[in-house]
Parts: sequence; C-alpha cells; structure tokens
Amino acid sequence: MDAPEQHPRRAEVLESLRSAESPLGVADVAAQLGIHVNTARFHLDALVASGAAVKVLEPPAGPGRPRSVYQLQPGMDRGGARSYQLLAEILISQLSSAGPDATEAAAQAGYAWGGFLAGPPPPFHGLTSQEAASRLIGILTDLGFSPELAGNAAAPDRIRLRHCPFLELAEGYGQLVCRIHLRLMQGALAQLRAPLTATALEPFAEPDACLARLSPA
Repeated sequence: MDAPEQHPRRAEVLESLRSAESPLGVADVAAQLGIHVNTARFHLDALVASGAAVKVLEPPAGPGRPRSVYQLQPGMDRGGARSYQLLAEILISQLSSAGPDATEAAAQAGYAWGGFLAGPPPPFHGLTSQEAASRLIGILTDLGFSPELAGNAAAPDRIRLRHCPFLELAEGYGQLVCRIHLRLMQGALAQLRAPLTATALEPFAEPDACLARLSPA
C-alpha cells in the first residue's frame, strides 16, 4: 500500500482526521474537502488498509444502525522524517570505544545475520563454488552493495562491491563496519555449507569499489 503522502487527496483526508476533535463519517470528510462521498470513502478505506486509520461504530444515539466513522490509528504519528543514520552512528561510536569485546560481539552479530539472510541450502544438494558465490551475490545485492563477481567464473576468487550502503559509517568507523560486513559474508557462506569462504575485505581497494576476497573453505 502506498504512503498517504504519495496521494495528495489521501493526504488531505488523513489531515482532516488528524485535525478533527472527534471521529468523522464519510459525509463529514466529503463536505470538509468538497469531494464526492465515494471519493472520500475510497481514500478513508485505503487509510484503514494501510494502518493509518481505523473504522469504528459510533455509540447508538437512538433507533437505527450506528454510523460508521473514521479516526486516526491510536499511537504516535508514523509520518515524518527518520534519523536511522544518526542512530547507527551513536551505536557504532559506542561499540568502537567500548573495547575489543564489544567489537567482537558486533562482528559475531554480523556473522549471525549473514546466516539468517542466507537461509538453509537446498536439501541433499551440495552447492558448488559458483552456486554459493551467486547466492552471496544475491544477498549483497539485496543489501545494496551492487556486487559483481570477478575472476574465474567456475571458481570466483573475489567480489567487487561497487556501492556501500553504509558509506558514511565506513568512512568514520571503517575497521569495525568493514569487519561486520566481512563476518556477514562468512556467516552466509557457512550457513550455505559452501565450499568457499570470504577471507578478507579490502576497503576502497579500487577507486570506485571495495574487494571481498574468496578462497576454498
């Protein structure tokens, strides 16, 4: 479901619920915004489907069926900006200053997540080096590294990482961030029971790329 801000009219409907002192019916929203009731109902139901609003019944005020009304989903507004990079910098700076035990714990977390992202290998099938490298390429692609295999196609010996999704963190805390990346690759290959492993990660080994070295496990 698309975000409300991607639909100007839906954003207006959401704002009408946000500014209302009590839940609004379809006709209330239509009258406020000068739109057809079917248009108002369409956007209100879309907001309910996306989790931004809820549809409830008004308390009975006499004979007849209670009216359906809409209100914001209870809880904090999920719109607005996020600052995940700042959070990452706070955590990385703390880890880098907390000594070797914290650094090793972060590396082990990368290893565990690599195994989780790889998932189990197919049953009764041992992956070849090429198959394992291709699975690793898929994981790194999903993470945003823009990887490409280099070397012998049947026995690849390195992966070129042409984009770093954590570039700013790697520039400031490269020793820790790159070690986590390396351990993530090692964890993925171990989970796949691959006949190769990642032995090193060379930051900015080329003008526009980092290199991950592969060798037989």
